[in-house]
Amino acid sequence: MSPRSCLRSLRLLVFAVFSAAASNWLYLAKLSSVGSISEEETCEKLKGLIQRQVQLCKRNLEVMDSVRRGAQLAIEECQYQFRNRRWNCSTLDSLPVFGKVVTQGFQWSGCSDNIAYGVAFSQSFVDVRERSKGASSSRALMNLHNNEAGRKAILTHMRVECKCHGVSGSCEVKTCWRAVPPFRQVGHALKEKFDGATEVEPRRVGSSRALVPRNAQFKPHTDEDLVYLEPSPDFCEQDMRSGVLGTRGRTCNKTSKAIDGCELLCCGRGFHTAQVELAERCGCRFHWCCFVKCRQCQRLVEMHTCR
Repeated sequence: MSPRSCLRSLRLLVFAVFSAAASNWLYLAKLSSVGSISEEETCEKLKGLIQRQVQLCKRNLEVMDSVRRGAQLAIEECQYQFRNRRWNCSTLDSLPVFGKVVTQGFQWSGCSDNIAYGVAFSQSFVDVRERSKGASSSRALMNLHNNEAGRKAILTHMRVECKCHGVSGSCEVKTCWRAVPPFRQVGHALKEKFDGATEVEPRRVGSSRALVPRNAQFKPHTDEDLVYLEPSPDFCEQDMRSGVLGTRGRTCNKTSKAIDGCELLCCGRGFHTAQVELAERCGCRFHWCCFVKCRQCQRLVEMHTCR
């Protein structure tokens, strides 16, 4: 199967391991079309890539545009999943169960997403950066673990899609193939993993180092869980040195008690309230045949922003 058949798999896999090399993916995301220019113009000029990654880029130039598009999707998905959090991914701008199958008439065919190729390319292109630093360092161990957890999230949510063939849709023959899940589904899965991530610390286990829960009362994490070494800051105040934009000026929900509420999102600083006029469609009527006609109505709403 040609490399181009794995493009969707690669885009998802890039998202799954995005956090390990955010600056590299951000640079790729800003390129207009990686796959349309020559090796010399592309691979050598990609900022932040180590030599091994440059070599992989040159040998796989036809899939680099998919990596670029994967990076763009990663940023968009990250911003969607964290849109109501104090850190809303804004710093990135700066830096198989088949059941019963009837015998005869079932064919394992179609164009399956080449997930194996996507996994292999991700391991080669992304993990090599951590291995080059020495996989025994704490951060390298963490990134390698989270990279693999991201890939497992894709594999866990692979699904079977089928299409019926026959007279008048009788489904005399059914063609099925394996497909990667929708991007949003993987995003939700990884967000849940993020919320339940385990704080770990490196510890000598035999002749090697491994990551174990910092709190001995917590059960050990699995290969599918995400881990972290240090708690995040509160992200309340701007700190450009760390790439934190803070929450001043962010829109908040006055009535919510969750993290998107003004009390938590504004970090206790209070909020401004303003009347904003919104234009929206109203009085819509269906006319035979066949269109809907609406009026434009103005409505005043309260908008709350963090001080």
